[in-house]
Amino acid sequence: MTVTIIIPCYNELNTIEKLLRKILSLKNYKLQIIIVDDGSIDGTKLILKKKIFSKSKIIYHKKKKGKGAAINSAKKYVKGDIVLIQDADLEYDPKDYKKIVQPIFNGEFKVVYGSRFLRKDKNLRYYFNSYFQILGNLFLTFVSNFLNKQNLTDAHTCYKAFDSKIFENIILKECGFSFCPEITTKVSKMNLRIHEVAIKYKSRNIKEGKKIRIMDGFHALYCLIKYRFFA
Repeated sequence: MTVTIIIPCYNELNTIEKLLRKILSLKNYKLQIIIVDDGSIDGTKLILKKKIFSKSKIIYHKKKKGKGAAINSAKKYVKGDIVLIQDADLEYDPKDYKKIVQPIFNGEFKVVYGSRFLRKDKNLRYYFNSYFQILGNLFLTFVSNFLNKQNLTDAHTCYKAFDSKIFENIILKECGFSFCPEITTKVSKMNLRIHEVAIKYKSRNIKEGKKIRIMDGFHALYCLIKYRFFA
């Protein structure tokens, strides 16, 4: 079986090659890698011309459209049995792929999320950038659980894996970071249980390239309500 890794990428000159090397070092599964450059202006496009990327499918957006739009652009090229979303930074560790995709391979679940809040080894403040980030994620997850009748610990994690047949049947409309609340809500409406596994995580700050902002949180709330009741 094949795992398709979709990597939305915007201005990740310093991390995209390191990330790909980490992914290619994994030997557990056959991988299809789809990288979507979302109009980068920092030299990322030149990095993507390197030989190491030659076996990856590269899609280029002429201008920045957002994470959701990048995932949508990759969708029609998916060939794998499982689809996994991977940010182009190094906040998440590809070594966690096995524990994320194995429950789907085993036929136990159709959707698996990697949770940053199930870790027991360190204080949350160690690997999140701020207490505000922690509280914001917990609050959005609480609202998501309330509206969608779920019991998640981390609804807005990057690591989301899907049986590809489920993924291809979900019509995505959000262009930005609100891809997360949109797809979580749509999975809920399909009456599918989302299984969670603990993952590693180390947040970066704005100076290091962190792109999500406070307004993205407000838009996530709007989208949770929108896709639960009006779409």
